[in-house]
Amino acid sequence: MSRYRLQGKGRVDHSAPVSFTFDGKTYQGLRGDTVASALLANGVHLMGRSFKYHRPRGAVSAGSEEPNALIGTSRGAGRFEPNTRATVQELRAGLVTESQNKWPSLSFDVGAINDRAYMLFSAGFYYKTFMWPKSFWDKIYEPVIRGAAGLGKSPTEPDPDRYASRYLHTDVLIVGAGPAGIAAALAAAQSGADVTLVDENAEMGGSLLSDPAVLIDGKPAWDWVDAQLGRLRAAGVRLMTRTTAIGYYHQNMLGLCQRLTDHLDSPPKGAPRERMWRVRAGQVVLAQGALEKPLVFDGNDRPGVMLAGAAQTFLHKYGVKVGDNPAVITSHDSAYHAAFDLADNGARVAAIIDTRESPRPDLLDGARKRGIEVLPSHTVTTTRGRLRVKSVRAAPVRGTQVGTGRDIACDCLLMSGGWTPSLHLFSHTKGTLAWDGQTFLPDRKTEDCEIAGAGRGLWGYADVLADGAAAGLRALEGLGRAGHQASFTVANDRPGSGVSHTELPTDGNAGKARAFIDFQNDVTAKDIRLAVREGMRSIEHVKRYTTNGMATDQGKMSNINGLMIAADALGKEPPQVGLTTFRPPYTPTSFGAFCGYLRGETFQLTRKTPIDPWAEANGAVFEPVAQWRRAWYFPKAGEDMHAAVLRECKATRASLGIFDASTLGKIEVAGPDAVEFMNRMYTNPWTKLQPGRCRYGLLLGEDGFIRDDGVIGRLSPDLFHVTTTTGGAARVLTMMEDYLQTEWPELDVWLTSTTEQWATVALNGPNALAMLKPLVEGVDWDDFPHMSCAECTVAGLPARLFRLSFTGEVGFEVNVPARHGLALWTALIEAGKAYDICPYGTETMHVLRAEKGYIIVGQDTDGTVTPGDAGLDWAIGKAKKDFVGKRSLSRPDIVAKGRKQLVGLLTEDGSLLQEGAQIVLDPNQPKPMKMVGHVTSSYQSTMGHPIAMAVIEGGFDRMGETVFIPMPDGVRKAKITSTVFYDPQNERLKA
Repeated sequence: MSRYRLQGKGRVDHSAPVSFTFDGKTYQGLRGDTVASALLANGVHLMGRSFKYHRPRGAVSAGSEEPNALIGTSRGAGRFEPNTRATVQELRAGLVTESQNKWPSLSFDVGAINDRAYMLFSAGFYYKTFMWPKSFWDKIYEPVIRGAAGLGKSPTEPDPDRYASRYLHTDVLIVGAGPAGIAAALAAAQSGADVTLVDENAEMGGSLLSDPAVLIDGKPAWDWVDAQLGRLRAAGVRLMTRTTAIGYYHQNMLGLCQRLTDHLDSPPKGAPRERMWRVRAGQVVLAQGALEKPLVFDGNDRPGVMLAGAAQTFLHKYGVKVGDNPAVITSHDSAYHAAFDLADNGARVAAIIDTRESPRPDLLDGARKRGIEVLPSHTVTTTRGRLRVKSVRAAPVRGTQVGTGRDIACDCLLMSGGWTPSLHLFSHTKGTLAWDGQTFLPDRKTEDCEIAGAGRGLWGYADVLADGAAAGLRALEGLGRAGHQASFTVANDRPGSGVSHTELPTDGNAGKARAFIDFQNDVTAKDIRLAVREGMRSIEHVKRYTTNGMATDQGKMSNINGLMIAADALGKEPPQVGLTTFRPPYTPTSFGAFCGYLRGETFQLTRKTPIDPWAEANGAVFEPVAQWRRAWYFPKAGEDMHAAVLRECKATRASLGIFDASTLGKIEVAGPDAVEFMNRMYTNPWTKLQPGRCRYGLLLGEDGFIRDDGVIGRLSPDLFHVTTTTGGAARVLTMMEDYLQTEWPELDVWLTSTTEQWATVALNGPNALAMLKPLVEGVDWDDFPHMSCAECTVAGLPARLFRLSFTGEVGFEVNVPARHGLALWTALIEAGKAYDICPYGTETMHVLRAEKGYIIVGQDTDGTVTPGDAGLDWAIGKAKKDFVGKRSLSRPDIVAKGRKQLVGLLTEDGSLLQEGAQIVLDPNQPKPMKMVGHVTSSYQSTMGHPIAMAVIEGGFDRMGETVFIPMPDGVRKAKITSTVFYDPQNERLKA
């Protein structure tokens, strides 16, 4: 057992040793340790190297704010993660860890030569160095910068872990399970409200776990925490440990990332590693506490220099003494308690160096009883030691000169510059902050939230507990519920106060002194002052010029010090310099947690129609269309795709084909102003369309280009059944809602997506009417011509029946509630056997529609095609005063000659063109050739030769001309024709 591990101390399990490796060497920790606490227990302070200067670094904190101790972790089977905080990663048997940003070893790093040349790498050196000569950028600068970028190594194998996602609605969400959070939960739970308490650590209790001597209601702190958590469980409060609130979004929605298995030796098979929670809360209580602030002095970054509160946490929570001979530098009372606790557990505290003139008498008395020397009005001017601090120089705060002061031997240095409220989540809500002279505190709120405890600047357990209970009570009141204020009695409390510093004086050798602010990015106080001298006036500019606060801790350790130094350099108050922006996530979060189930085969949900099981059972080959799985074709034995599609096409044209069209987008437009809404949205006129009739609808964007199309039926004066393309349903509905809510809010209209409500079956062919007619009730066939619609029953099922065609044959679309889709299909297949009914898939649908020249938006259009370009001028209501996109149709570039227009193509040699192939007028022109268009659709057809559609510059004026299409195996000649290849007089449609 290492002398740094205190037997029987802490909340770790001394009877459960755990082995792990760090940089190839095996160490032993205890169950409940983090990697950092286990390394410190083994006397290891050197844990990493900084980014720019490769300076040796050790743990500076004990929590998720850690900027230095970043490690790579391997958990077997390709499970590797860089930049894991050693202060957060819990030990598990066999865990393999490694330090980062070093070569060839952590103790001897060649990259440390940057530290010798630090004068070359001052703030803004990127901007000054890599501007000239410009020719060096691509070949020298960029490759070198990219090679040096980043701290950890990227994983080389796919992540084999699973990640989960869940939604949660709760009355009260409390973030932070320290004393304020527990008190808030006790208050909120008393009325039976649904309460959720989350904490990022493995155990709840917060700062109380580092202060076991505190007595609350007569109980030691740990006993009190256990008792209150038991009360909360009994009251039904949802307690979630290892759960970090990473972001606070609009309308009281928070994102929580829960770590589920990283701490387990053998995770259950298939168990997710992490779970992302999307929580909607009625009220939120932020009880995140405060972060201890480092002091800024020369050499404050050496391994062994850490926050006093971190040393206290390592001592009480993990039973680890961070040094035998610590020294303390502080401007706040709290560091005294850390020094006392270490002294009481066998450490010989070398000195408490206090920058203040008059520390509290009771603290001086406590130090005297323990034989600890206190140096008021003193500071640390520098530290010494290569891979770990060995001594510090203490000198008077005022009048410090070269050679003044004295050296104090120590094996670690504990620092405390006071405490900064953790305001990251509050800032996510765009809540405002107020400066109290030393730090920023929460001010105006924008969400239904309360801030409690140290998070709003309170100190001392009595005040924090009372404030947490009051916040929980206010949350209840926000829900319209009543409760009563709880009270707590606290003994051995540790109230405290301090003063803020910009940076501490050096020993006079200011030229070589380096006082670090951002430990990870090697930003010094000099860098901040240099940025100000070079014209940076806003803290946002200073941040980007120096990279201060841009490390993986997001400035938790550095932002406030950087701001105060910039303000001092500018001669302004900190609020006048501004604030940087806190953005989610609060701590680094794995990509897997954000993806959840959406990866691999489940990256996108596969949507299936009600008829999909029949298609699968009958041998369909499927293709993805948008998010849908659609039957592509139905091959018979010995058939390839070409043969199957040709058979399906011929059978449909000869007698009867059946097609699953359920994926078509469907939107109901209802209300007294429905017809006016349709008139404004679509190019076509709708006022005179009678109920029971359909019309082709064309939808444009504001730019006048085609966005979507579909057949629209008017079922009643105030109800339209709108169909859209399969991939366009969500886009069209969003566009409609946007206009309805922002442009025309006066219209009395409701929009409802009904895509999944209706299963749709299309019947096409000469025998479609004969087969369907006996199955329909409620339709007057004498008044049901092409482009009619009706609500009726089909095969005994309630239906919406549309007479329309996307094939050029007599056609119908039968819509029934989705739950009846398969029953309808089965009934139609049975009834159609007398007519040799043929199921067909999407490829046959494409061929049949192309033979008739019917476009598919997104295939024959590319976002730059107007109705005129597509030959759809007839679909524009000439007498309409306005519709979306109307004004753009008269723009000079839209009406100019030479626009690409949709035409047909027939190859001279009867070969099939490739879709997307480019088109030229002269194949012998020099390269690069002038391209005049491209092939949009190309198919083998039922007409004995291939057909194609293309957009060609000035295509309508080139009818009969020959164009050339370069293909991989040679140049093809093709004649420009009409897009209607089959039955141009629509004789079959009228049959």
